[in-house]
Amino acid sequence: MASVGDDAPLLGGGGKAAVWRERCPGCRQQRRVQASDGIPYADFLYVWIACLCASLPVQSLFPYVYFMIRDLKVAKEEQDIGFYAGFVGATYFLGRTISAVPWGMFADKYGRKPCIVISILSVIVFNTLFGLSTTYWMAIVTRGLLGLLCGILGPIKAYASEVCRKEHQALGISLVTSSRAIALVIGPALGGFLAQPAQKYPNLFSEESIFGRFPYFLPCFIISLLAAGSCIACIWLPETLHFHDDDKVEVFEELEAQVGGSESTTNLLKNWQLMSAMILYCIFSLHDTAYMEIFSLWAVSSTKFRGLSLTSQDVGTVLSFSGFGVLVYQLAIYPSLAKYFGPIKTFRPAAILSIILLATYPFMANLHGLELKILINMASVLKNMFAATITTTCNILQNTAVTQEQRGVANGISVTLMSMFKAVAPAAAGILFSWAQKHISGLFLPGDQILFLLLNMVSVIGLVLTFKPFFSLPNSMRHS
Repeated sequence: MASVGDDAPLLGGGGKAAVWRERCPGCRQQRRVQASDGIPYADFLYVWIACLCASLPVQSLFPYVYFMIRDLKVAKEEQDIGFYAGFVGATYFLGRTISAVPWGMFADKYGRKPCIVISILSVIVFNTLFGLSTTYWMAIVTRGLLGLLCGILGPIKAYASEVCRKEHQALGISLVTSSRAIALVIGPALGGFLAQPAQKYPNLFSEESIFGRFPYFLPCFIISLLAAGSCIACIWLPETLHFHDDDKVEVFEELEAQVGGSESTTNLLKNWQLMSAMILYCIFSLHDTAYMEIFSLWAVSSTKFRGLSLTSQDVGTVLSFSGFGVLVYQLAIYPSLAKYFGPIKTFRPAAILSIILLATYPFMANLHGLELKILINMASVLKNMFAATITTTCNILQNTAVTQEQRGVANGISVTLMSMFKAVAPAAAGILFSWAQKHISGLFLPGDQILFLLLNMVSVIGLVLTFKPFFSLPNSMRHS
């Protein structure tokens, strides 16, 4: 039913006036947004918590995945743990790669709210089951289903920009980004300090309790509880998608938009400035994910295999500290560097310094005690700062290579390609790590040095590709 009179009409594209539809949730929400000049703090809070809940299962895994695979007794030798651990990380990203586009289509057809609710429910169910895993294949399947059914990554950005006025959209999108940054701090801390609670806190948890029988359930349970609270909060989430099915004209307009969209996608694929930036983004995403996998395995592995013999608590502390350092860097330091030097002039030095820093990692196995902990924390913070600089620059390059109208499609392509590379990274890193531990000696270099050398080669390839003739700087940045 349409309303006219005192109610202001929606303005469609091309200046056409469209009548409000009372039964359309998108219309109701848009009227509410236009009627208020303020920031929708409650809606933004729900968005932030939902995005945090979706990010925590990824970040909390790293401190304890080595011990979990060891306890599942799937690896015949200690050196094989890394091989199997890599596939646990990879299955999540593989599931996300497969489902990213279908979830976007689902959100555009059935609404943002159902997509968000189903994603949060998948965290509650499959993250909990992952913590209760008693076999390796149960861990693999539950992790893969979590990635497959948690389709919040793309739709949450659209939702954050639709619950507010145009002048507040940048704040909404930044909340999505900041929630992932906070997950880098909270996630490793939960995984590092709450895994194996019966061993770490015997006065609080007995070996006969559920947390003693399932030593990796507690961090998953805490995250699932937070997700359950977020799911309840979703009751108050407004739907922002418009459901107008009473005009045949709109069907033809939609078909025209789809044809135009396919032409737009073809044009984007021919845009070398965009594609070169995308390829750089994918290469360094592969490097960063492989680094996180290798670092978490190497840090807790035995010194007899040239590891650091750190505990899951130590790894959680290192990753949380570096996550906090990156958050401060992104908020307080990087904007000034990018403004003064420009994105490319910060990108290349960050890549070079990252390569030099990573080359020193194998020699840290010779350190012990407080000296090791101080240096590994400093190195981790610096490494993640360099990675943040590179990733942010890649995002800037991608968005400046296209017009504003093309950025949605461009970022959709970018996320899909990036997820594919991130799906490969943990599996490849786990295989290489296992190989390195079996070849500590007998080659031209120790296995751990070859491991970090190969990891560095990915960065070297990315660095080389920032120069001509491969790389093409967007026109708007050539004189900046």
